[in-house]
Amino acid sequence: MSMQEIYRSSVQTWESDQMGHMNVQFYLDKAQAGLATLGHYIGLGPRLLKEKGWVLTARDHHVRFLREQRPGAPFFIRGGVAETHTDHFVIYEEMVNTVSNDVAATFRAEAVLVEGATRKPLSFPEETIAKAEDVKAEVPAHGAFRGLEMTPPRNAPTLAEAEKSGMIRTYMGEVMPDWCDAHGYMTKRHFMGVVSDSIPNLLAQTRGDDRSANSKTGGAALEYRFVYRGKPKEGDLLTLRSGLKTVTDKTYTWCHWLFDTETGEAIATAEAVAIALDLEARKAISIPPEMKTQLEKLVIEGLGV
Repeated sequence: MSMQEIYRSSVQTWESDQMGHMNVQFYLDKAQAGLATLGHYIGLGPRLLKEKGWVLTARDHHVRFLREQRPGAPFFIRGGVAETHTDHFVIYEEMVNTVSNDVAATFRAEAVLVEGATRKPLSFPEETIAKAEDVKAEVPAHGAFRGLEMTPPRNAPTLAEAEKSGMIRTYMGEVMPDWCDAHGYMTKRHFMGVVSDSIPNLLAQTRGDDRSANSKTGGAALEYRFVYRGKPKEGDLLTLRSGLKTVTDKTYTWCHWLFDTETGEAIATAEAVAIALDLEARKAISIPPEMKTQLEKLVIEGLGV
């Protein structure tokens, strides 16, 4: 065996955003569902996980968006295990359009086994490590890091550090019950969802742009990396700080640091490479010179994931 099909579905209208394509949070939602099926192939099926009180999840995600997926698009996800370690597996998944067979997105995850109730990390059973050999997969060139780097995560920042650096507040809110898994912890979809929901505020505060009044141009993410640090639960208060890391003629890289509002501790750190998008032609466009000049003034040194 090699990569196996681990998910099959289609893009729903309610999963799309203002850009008219599937929102980034649902890519992670489907990748997590694929990981659950992959768990079955390596001996960590849902019945065993429930019996043991274990959860198979990701501590680090890298996502590349290669082709936008619009409502109605049929797709499937295939995946396998790229590396095995006692404390984590490197999982590779890719989303493929059913008709064209084009790869729409890729996911590289450092998957870990944890206690569901406490999120205490566990070692993978020896039999699971052995079974992973049946679904071994190499990360292809189109799934590798491109605009971002696979560097060790930085030391966890604090809310005070983010505010001192000049990062701006782009989200505040409560962890809602339907954001959480069976153990009450926020799912990976909603980590990405918080960042996605923050983008209109980010653009409003940095460029004066109101997406609700702009139907011709928008934006799209090319690549994301998430490092999950905390364990937010239902009712916790979250706040997000965002800042510009780099800008080029065609792309800009934003950093997003998510914190527990009460403690000031980091919940997650993320960075994303994005482009400007012509919504009529559905093509990337260069950043206008005057916008680039404005963005360059917003760059904050020392940001990272």
